[in-house]
Amino acid sequence: MNLKDNIRKLLNFLRIDLTKNLKYDRLTKKIMQQTITANSNCVDVGCHKGEMLDIMLQLAPNGKHIAFEPIPSFYQNLKIKYNNIATIYNCALAAQNGNTTFNYVKNDPAYSGLQQRSYDIKNPEIEIIEVQQKTLDSLIDVNTNINFIKIDVEGGEFGVLQGAEATILRCKPIIIFECGNGASNFYGTNAENIYKYITSNLGMQINTLNGFLKKEKCLDAIVFRKYFETAEEYYYVAYWV
Repeated sequence: MNLKDNIRKLLNFLRIDLTKNLKYDRLTKKIMQQTITANSNCVDVGCHKGEMLDIMLQLAPNGKHIAFEPIPSFYQNLKIKYNNIATIYNCALAAQNGNTTFNYVKNDPAYSGLQQRSYDIKNPEIEIIEVQQKTLDSLIDVNTNINFIKIDVEGGEFGVLQGAEATILRCKPIIIFECGNGASNFYGTNAENIYKYITSNLGMQINTLNGFLKKEKCLDAIVFRKYFETAEEYYYVAYWV
Protein backbone atom coordinates (compact mmCIF):
# COMPACT_ATOMS: atom_id res chain seq x y z
CA MET A 1 0.00 0.00 0.00
CA ASN A 2 1.42 3.39 -1.00
CA LEU A 3 1.43 6.67 0.92
CA LYS A 4 -1.64 7.99 -0.94
CA ASP A 5 -3.68 4.92 0.04
CA ASN A 6 -2.55 5.19 3.69
CA ILE A 7 -3.53 8.88 3.87
CA ARG A 8 -6.90 8.07 2.30
CA LYS A 9 -7.53 5.36 4.90
CA LEU A 10 -6.56 7.67 7.77
CA LEU A 11 -8.81 10.50 6.57
CA ASN A 12 -11.64 8.03 6.12
CA PHE A 13 -11.14 6.67 9.63
CA LEU A 14 -11.14 10.20 11.06
CA ARG A 15 -14.22 11.09 8.96
CA ILE A 16 -12.39 13.99 7.34
CA ASP A 17 -13.95 14.49 3.89
CA LEU A 18 -11.40 16.57 1.99
CA THR A 19 -13.01 15.50 -1.28
CA LYS A 20 -16.41 14.25 -2.39
CA ASN A 21 -14.90 10.86 -3.21
CA LEU A 22 -13.63 10.49 0.36
CA LYS A 23 -17.11 11.34 1.61
CA TYR A 24 -18.65 8.75 -0.69
CA ASP A 25 -16.14 6.12 0.44
CA ARG A 26 -17.02 6.79 4.07
CA LEU A 27 -20.78 6.68 3.44
CA THR A 28 -20.46 3.54 1.31
CA LYS A 29 -18.65 1.78 4.15
CA LYS A 30 -21.34 2.90 6.59
CA ILE A 31 -24.09 1.50 4.37
CA MET A 32 -22.15 -1.74 4.01
CA GLN A 33 -21.87 -2.01 7.78
CA GLN A 34 -25.63 -1.56 8.11
CA THR A 35 -26.72 -3.91 5.32
CA ILE A 36 -24.12 -6.71 5.04
CA THR A 37 -24.40 -9.61 7.47
CA ALA A 38 -21.93 -12.38 8.28
CA ASN A 39 -23.48 -14.67 5.64
CA SER A 40 -23.99 -12.10 2.86
CA ASN A 41 -22.75 -12.83 -0.64
CA CYS A 42 -21.27 -9.70 -2.25
CA VAL A 43 -20.22 -8.57 -5.72
CA ASP A 44 -17.58 -5.88 -6.37
CA VAL A 45 -17.74 -4.55 -9.94
CA GLY A 46 -14.62 -2.47 -10.64
CA CYS A 47 -12.59 -3.95 -7.79
CA HIS A 48 -9.40 -1.94 -8.54
CA LYS A 49 -7.12 -2.57 -5.51
CA GLY A 50 -9.75 -4.31 -3.39
CA GLU A 51 -10.52 -1.62 -0.81
CA MET A 52 -14.26 -2.37 -0.82
CA LEU A 53 -13.73 -6.10 -1.20
CA ASP A 54 -11.66 -6.01 2.01
CA ILE A 55 -14.67 -4.61 3.84
CA MET A 56 -17.01 -7.17 2.30
CA LEU A 57 -14.75 -9.94 3.57
CA GLN A 58 -14.57 -8.41 7.04
CA LEU A 59 -18.33 -7.94 7.35
CA ALA A 60 -19.34 -11.24 5.74
CA PRO A 61 -16.68 -13.84 6.64
CA ASN A 62 -19.12 -16.67 5.86
CA GLY A 63 -20.27 -15.29 2.52
CA LYS A 64 -19.19 -15.91 -1.06
CA HIS A 65 -17.55 -12.88 -2.67
CA ILE A 66 -17.04 -12.20 -6.37
CA ALA A 67 -15.04 -9.34 -7.89
CA PHE A 68 -14.42 -8.06 -11.42
CA GLU A 69 -11.32 -6.22 -12.61
CA PRO A 70 -10.46 -5.91 -16.34
CA ILE A 71 -6.97 -4.36 -16.04
CA PRO A 72 -4.59 -7.37 -16.20
CA SER A 73 -1.97 -6.11 -13.71
CA PHE A 74 -4.62 -5.19 -11.14
CA TYR A 75 -6.35 -8.52 -11.70
CA GLN A 76 -3.11 -10.42 -11.07
CA ASN A 77 -2.52 -8.53 -7.82
CA LEU A 78 -6.08 -9.27 -6.70
CA LYS A 79 -5.72 -12.98 -7.56
CA ILE A 80 -2.65 -13.20 -5.33
CA LYS A 81 -4.15 -11.11 -2.52
CA TYR A 82 -7.49 -12.96 -2.40
CA ASN A 83 -6.35 -16.47 -3.29
CA ASN A 84 -9.02 -18.96 -2.12
CA ILE A 85 -11.06 -16.31 -0.23
CA ALA A 86 -12.80 -14.55 -3.16
CA THR A 87 -13.48 -15.29 -6.82
CA ILE A 88 -11.81 -12.75 -9.11
CA TYR A 89 -12.71 -12.40 -12.80
CA ASN A 90 -10.47 -10.66 -15.34
CA CYS A 91 -13.26 -9.09 -17.40
CA ALA A 92 -15.47 -6.04 -17.72
CA LEU A 93 -19.18 -6.38 -16.93
CA ALA A 94 -21.67 -5.06 -19.46
CA ALA A 95 -25.06 -5.76 -21.07
CA GLN A 96 -23.76 -8.56 -23.30
CA ASN A 97 -20.94 -11.08 -23.66
CA GLY A 98 -18.08 -10.63 -26.13
CA ASN A 99 -14.62 -9.14 -26.64
CA THR A 100 -14.04 -5.41 -26.67
CA THR A 101 -11.48 -2.65 -26.23
CA PHE A 102 -10.86 -1.00 -22.88
CA ASN A 103 -9.30 2.38 -22.10
CA TYR A 104 -6.61 1.88 -19.45
CA VAL A 105 -5.66 5.29 -18.01
CA LYS A 106 -2.09 4.53 -17.00
CA ASN A 107 -1.45 7.70 -14.97
CA ASP A 108 -4.76 7.37 -13.05
CA PRO A 109 -6.13 3.82 -13.41
CA ALA A 110 -9.31 4.57 -11.42
CA TYR A 111 -10.59 6.48 -14.49
CA SER A 112 -10.23 3.44 -16.77
CA GLY A 113 -13.30 2.16 -18.60
CA LEU A 114 -14.84 0.72 -21.74
CA GLN A 115 -15.32 4.20 -23.20
CA GLN A 116 -13.14 7.30 -23.01
CA ARG A 117 -14.75 9.96 -20.80
CA SER A 118 -13.90 13.40 -19.50
CA TYR A 119 -11.02 13.24 -17.01
CA ASP A 120 -10.15 15.41 -14.02
CA ILE A 121 -6.46 15.00 -14.75
CA LYS A 122 -4.14 16.73 -17.23
CA ASN A 123 -2.86 14.71 -20.17
CA PRO A 124 -4.43 11.30 -19.44
CA GLU A 125 -2.12 8.52 -20.63
CA ILE A 126 -4.47 6.04 -22.31
CA GLU A 127 -3.51 2.56 -23.45
CA ILE A 128 -6.14 0.66 -25.46
CA ILE A 129 -6.24 -2.98 -24.37
CA GLU A 130 -8.41 -5.94 -25.37
CA VAL A 131 -10.65 -7.36 -22.65
CA GLN A 132 -13.43 -9.88 -22.25
CA GLN A 133 -16.87 -8.44 -21.67
CA LYS A 134 -19.37 -10.50 -19.66
CA THR A 135 -22.82 -10.16 -18.15
CA LEU A 136 -23.18 -10.79 -14.44
CA ASP A 137 -26.12 -13.10 -15.20
CA SER A 138 -23.85 -15.39 -17.25
CA LEU A 139 -21.42 -15.81 -14.34
CA ILE A 140 -23.63 -16.07 -11.27
CA ASP A 141 -25.06 -19.52 -10.54
CA VAL A 142 -28.86 -19.43 -10.20
CA ASN A 143 -28.51 -21.20 -6.85
CA THR A 144 -26.29 -18.42 -5.45
CA ASN A 145 -28.07 -15.57 -3.71
CA ILE A 146 -26.44 -12.14 -4.04
CA ASN A 147 -27.10 -9.67 -1.20
CA PHE A 148 -24.94 -6.66 -2.05
CA ILE A 149 -23.47 -5.21 -5.26
CA LYS A 150 -21.06 -2.28 -5.65
CA ILE A 151 -20.65 -0.83 -9.15
CA ASP A 152 -17.87 1.64 -9.97
CA VAL A 153 -17.13 1.44 -13.69
CA GLU A 154 -16.62 5.06 -14.77
CA GLY A 155 -19.83 5.47 -16.74
CA GLY A 156 -20.70 1.91 -17.80
CA GLU A 157 -23.07 1.20 -14.90
CA PHE A 158 -26.25 1.05 -17.01
CA GLY A 159 -24.79 -1.82 -19.05
CA VAL A 160 -23.73 -3.63 -15.86
CA LEU A 161 -27.28 -3.36 -14.49
CA GLN A 162 -28.83 -4.58 -17.75
CA GLY A 163 -26.51 -7.58 -17.82
CA ALA A 164 -27.40 -8.37 -14.20
CA GLU A 165 -31.18 -8.00 -14.51
CA ALA A 166 -32.09 -11.65 -13.85
CA THR A 167 -29.77 -11.83 -10.83
CA ILE A 168 -31.08 -8.55 -9.40
CA LEU A 169 -34.75 -9.53 -9.81
CA ARG A 170 -34.10 -12.96 -8.31
CA CYS A 171 -31.94 -11.88 -5.37
CA LYS A 172 -33.06 -8.29 -4.65
CA PRO A 173 -29.64 -7.05 -3.46
CA ILE A 174 -28.73 -3.60 -2.19
CA ILE A 175 -26.84 -1.86 -5.03
CA ILE A 176 -24.43 1.07 -4.65
CA PHE A 177 -23.53 2.63 -7.98
CA GLU A 178 -21.90 5.71 -9.50
CA CYS A 179 -23.43 7.62 -12.41
CA GLY A 180 -23.70 11.11 -13.85
CA ASN A 181 -22.63 13.47 -16.60
CA GLY A 182 -18.92 13.44 -17.30
CA ALA A 183 -18.86 9.65 -17.44
CA SER A 184 -22.26 7.98 -17.98
CA ASN A 185 -23.19 10.23 -20.91
CA PHE A 186 -20.18 8.90 -22.85
CA TYR A 187 -22.00 5.53 -22.83
CA GLY A 188 -25.23 7.07 -24.15
CA THR A 189 -26.81 7.01 -20.69
CA ASN A 190 -28.99 9.88 -19.54
CA ALA A 191 -30.85 10.50 -16.30
CA GLU A 192 -34.22 9.45 -17.71
CA ASN A 193 -33.25 6.04 -19.07
CA ILE A 194 -31.28 4.85 -16.05
CA TYR A 195 -33.90 6.17 -13.59
CA LYS A 196 -36.72 4.48 -15.53
CA TYR A 197 -34.79 1.23 -15.81
CA ILE A 198 -34.04 1.03 -12.09
CA THR A 199 -37.47 2.13 -10.86
CA SER A 200 -39.70 0.51 -13.54
CA ASN A 201 -37.82 -2.50 -14.97
CA LEU A 202 -36.20 -3.50 -11.68
CA GLY A 203 -38.87 -2.05 -9.37
CA MET A 204 -36.30 -0.46 -7.04
CA GLN A 205 -36.07 2.92 -5.36
CA ILE A 206 -33.07 5.27 -5.61
CA ASN A 207 -31.56 7.52 -2.98
CA THR A 208 -28.32 9.33 -2.30
CA LEU A 209 -25.96 7.62 0.13
CA ASN A 210 -26.70 10.20 2.81
CA GLY A 211 -30.44 10.11 2.11
CA PHE A 212 -30.48 6.33 2.50
CA LEU A 213 -28.61 6.47 5.80
CA LYS A 214 -30.95 9.17 7.12
CA LYS A 215 -34.00 7.20 5.89
CA GLU A 216 -35.13 10.13 3.77
CA LYS A 217 -37.72 9.87 1.03
CA CYS A 218 -36.42 8.27 -2.17
CA LEU A 219 -35.47 10.46 -5.14
CA ASP A 220 -38.08 11.27 -7.76
CA ALA A 221 -37.17 11.56 -11.44
CA ILE A 222 -36.85 15.36 -11.34
CA VAL A 223 -34.41 15.46 -8.41
CA PHE A 224 -32.40 12.54 -9.80
CA ARG A 225 -32.10 14.31 -13.17
CA LYS A 226 -30.84 17.47 -11.45
CA TYR A 227 -28.20 15.55 -9.53
CA PHE A 228 -27.20 13.55 -12.64
CA GLU A 229 -26.81 16.58 -14.88
CA THR A 230 -25.06 18.88 -12.37
CA ALA A 231 -22.92 16.23 -10.59
CA GLU A 232 -24.18 17.65 -7.30
CA GLU A 233 -24.45 13.96 -6.40
CA TYR A 234 -23.03 11.04 -8.34
CA TYR A 235 -23.19 8.04 -6.00
CA TYR A 236 -26.51 6.35 -5.26
CA VAL A 237 -28.19 3.40 -3.57
CA ALA A 238 -30.83 1.29 -5.32
CA TYR A 239 -32.97 -0.74 -2.93
CA TRP A 240 -36.36 -2.29 -2.18
CA VAL A 241 -38.67 -1.14 0.61
